[in-house]
Amino acid sequence: MLEVSDLSVSYGAIAALHGFSLRVGKGDIVTLIGGNGAGKTTALRTISGLLRPTSGSVRFMGEDVTRLSAHRIVARGLGHVPEGRMIFSNLTVDENLQMGAYLRRDKEEVERNREYVFSIFSRLKERLKQTAGTLSGGEQQMLAIGRALMGEPKFLMLDEPSLGIAPRLISTIFEKIIEINRDRGIAVLLVEQNANLALEISSYAYVLETGHVTMEGKSEELRTNPQLKSAYLGG
Repeated sequence: MLEVSDLSVSYGAIAALHGFSLRVGKGDIVTLIGGNGAGKTTALRTISGLLRPTSGSVRFMGEDVTRLSAHRIVARGLGHVPEGRMIFSNLTVDENLQMGAYLRRDKEEVERNREYVFSIFSRLKERLKQTAGTLSGGEQQMLAIGRALMGEPKFLMLDEPSLGIAPRLISTIFEKIIEINRDRGIAVLLVEQNANLALEISSYAYVLETGHVTMEGKSEELRTNPQLKSAYLGG
């Protein structure tokens, strides 16, 4: 579904990504792990059209989307849940969900997506009229994922979904990611500091260091790699 080839991105004179390549197949969960400043968030922001690469390409479902604007990429079925959630904190839960469906024109489809969001995140239905900024960190993450699902994505990118969430809710969030992938067939590209958890739910993984991939392979194999265990898994 997604093919990133030799992507390079710079912030002025500073190279954030150089020669970055990655593939995600239909229905897969793929994880991208690495330390702070490795370029993970830059990679997702470039894929979703928020940043422009200096070279390389991004193909989504066979189409070159490298130079498309973000809203056109969203319209093609690529959803992005950004780091820090980036919900509209002054709007209600209901209004945030409506914002996620702003490109959709089929009211019945929007309502079906809404009910699906409530089926996996029942807390959102209970807090529908609550101002989003007053939700807990875990509830805000549920809302951010729910907002993305309102756009009927075929592919979902999640940037640090466990960040700032109480430990008791982290497992819930990851269980729901698995459920979304399984029940809706939505492919997932996951960026996550908790490498153990990310490798546990994914089938394939890439390790990003200082802007380029240094290791890749099946997640179950990388979990036992001594070098990776020492650097990221507390081994």
